[in-house]
Amino acid sequence: MKMVSSLCMDKHFITSLKKKLETPQKAVIIPHKNPDGDALGSTLALLHFLIQNKHEAVVIAPNEYPDFLNWLPGQEAILKYNRNPKDVRYKIESATLIFTLDFNHLSRIGDLEPLVQKAKADKIMIDHHESPDNYATLMYSDVSMSSTCEMVYNIIKDMDPNGFTPDISECLYTGIMTDTGSFRYPATTPATHRAIAHLIETGASGTEIHQRIYDSASFSRLKLLGLTLSNLKQIPNLPVVYMTLSQKELNSCDYKKGDTEGFVNYGLSLEGIIFSCIMIENENEGIIKISFRSQGEFSVNDFARSYFNGGGHHNAAGGMSSDSIETTVARFIESVQEVAHKF
Repeated sequence: MKMVSSLCMDKHFITSLKKKLETPQKAVIIPHKNPDGDALGSTLALLHFLIQNKHEAVVIAPNEYPDFLNWLPGQEAILKYNRNPKDVRYKIESATLIFTLDFNHLSRIGDLEPLVQKAKADKIMIDHHESPDNYATLMYSDVSMSSTCEMVYNIIKDMDPNGFTPDISECLYTGIMTDTGSFRYPATTPATHRAIAHLIETGASGTEIHQRIYDSASFSRLKLLGLTLSNLKQIPNLPVVYMTLSQKELNSCDYKKGDTEGFVNYGLSLEGIIFSCIMIENENEGIIKISFRSQGEFSVNDFARSYFNGGGHHNAAGGMSSDSIETTVARFIESVQEVAHKF
């Protein structure tokens, strides 16, 4: 297994991938559970690229994704394991290559994990999160990258500089835009902007994509945002805020998957706040899902790993709790106080 350096794609990775793709492959491409814009954008872009290079390919998602992503080119052909378990098992068992994108531990694909573990196909990881597991035969892992979509962009550019179609460019633009907070986060580099410029040149409409992602809110989502902000609290004498949403509150606003996307970032819009958290009850799974965001030097990745069975990036991470929402809030406050010296 080969892990790629942080500044450029390792020659071993691209050479090995090219060699594997010299012969027709049956490829399965898998994003993480509850896929976001980067996960779907990267998997669909790779799907289009493989198909135009005469390979069989399919994207298999562990479960549903938000409605604001249901326009992405090719998404209508995605197989969802929660809806088509028999077809998914056949595709994974007959695959010759399995690409795993935007995650680096098989636990991130839920019930698909044992199927992928048992599969005989070579596994190829493409991901930008910290602390990758060692399940992959071939790995392109780079925590300095803005997004997995930027990594797929690098792969396509290296393998076929003329291979960018409007469909590929729209998918990649979407993932880079969403994972960089519209190009605001620190991982957004000059190389990221050059990639975005190239994607616009090859068919992506930045204005249209932004409108489809961010200007398509339902009335119920805006009501839910208002409710969330009314629950906003600051921990006294610390630059930390948190928000909560109970299942009852979600139900009162006709919650749909994806409705709370980005809510946690509102905490960071407050002057002087460097750490924001949202805790959301999920009765079906029996857990509290938690999102963490920070600015500057405070690592929410370290915080999530230490206290809430999670992880992610330096300034963006997730976690979970099996306690009640009240107990989870108390644990969060206590945990923050333990690391207060870092603020």
